[in-house]
Amino acid sequence: MTGIQELLLSRIRDVADYPEPGVMFKDITPLLADPAAFTALTDELAAIAAGTGATKVVGLEARGFILGAPVAVRAGLGFIPVRKAGKLPGATLRQAYDLEYGSAEIEVHAEDLVTGDRVLIVDDVLATGGTAEAAIQLIHRAGAEVSGLAVLMELGFLDGRSRLEPALGGAPLTALLQV
Repeated sequence: MTGIQELLLSRIRDVADYPEPGVMFKDITPLLADPAAFTALTDELAAIAAGTGATKVVGLEARGFILGAPVAVRAGLGFIPVRKAGKLPGATLRQAYDLEYGSAEIEVHAEDLVTGDRVLIVDDVLATGGTAEAAIQLIHRAGAEVSGLAVLMELGFLDGRSRLEPALGGAPLTALLQV
């Protein structure tokens, strides 16, 4: 384990039985509250953005906003929020996706992504991959290319990586931590 991984893990709190019995929630708020850890995380993700040749960063609602915006600033790139449906004014592109129990929709402003953009998707956790897969579809529909997906942590037992690899089409999926 690297020093950055040890630092990040030391600032993530396990919360048992949240949001329901049997679930071990990974709370990143202690990491965000620690300026050294948050800066280290931002620097790592910004280096990934540079390594993928990204021209923009997409953050997935809501914690992807918290991580993605400072990454974009650090990397000198634009930041694009991908929101839950109905939260953005103006013309949007919308993508539906399935959840374990039901479905949801996300959207992006239609003019924020254009042909030629190379987009790094940033989020806190990769679980089943449903939201990230929908974001990849939105980015492609806008005419942009996905340069990669970067997450703080991947919940490997939920196998989101195998779901996303075909959609990523060879673009890298980087998880700083595997849990």
